[in-house]
Amino acid sequence: MKSSVAPAPMPQEAATALASAASSGAPLSAPATVEPVDPRVTAALAGDRAAASALLLELLPRIRNLIRYLLRGDESVDDIAQEAMIAILRGLPSFRGEGSLRAWADRIVARVALGWVRRDRRQKSLERESVGQGEPPSAVETPDQYLVRRQAVARLDRLSYEQRHALVLHHVVGLSVPEVAAQLSVPIETVRSRLRLAQNKLRQLENESHDPGLGPEREEA
Repeated sequence: MKSSVAPAPMPQEAATALASAASSGAPLSAPATVEPVDPRVTAALAGDRAAASALLLELLPRIRNLIRYLLRGDESVDDIAQEAMIAILRGLPSFRGEGSLRAWADRIVARVALGWVRRDRRQKSLERESVGQGEPPSAVETPDQYLVRRQAVARLDRLSYEQRHALVLHHVVGLSVPEVAAQLSVPIETVRSRLRLAQNKLRQLENESHDPGLGPEREEA
């Protein structure tokens, strides 16, 4: 585990990261921090179910938000979040405290969500589309934070799956370009191309939001 990867921003800070990607093309960075291991992790590893439940409940809003950034639609978020929480619990023995628990969990959630997308594609041979209204704000979100998050999700929904996965893994989860390439099993230059296309699309959407007279253009292939 690399300690240089800052915790992924969630949820309103993730929108800031995506805005940064659209404006500069550079990932949002923060000074590396070393956080003490949460005593609940030790307790959970010792079999304390209450400690494990407390950890998962604290992480759940973050887990759901990251899944929603990676997928279109809300109908499968709960199922994938459940799968991710199981993976986090099973993976706890591998957490060594190098970096934050949140950043470590983010990578597991991203891996589970991307695995779900691949399985779904194999089963249906097409991308899952949704016109759902979305989940309501969580108890820890203000209405403004909820609005910012939903706006970020709406813009991500305009990207292809390939572009949004590269963008979220790089700018939100904080993976390097080579790490994104390894996660997606594609060449590094392919990741760079997807990031460039995604950033251009986000800039276009940002310009449209500031100028209502601009109509939506044909999306990138």
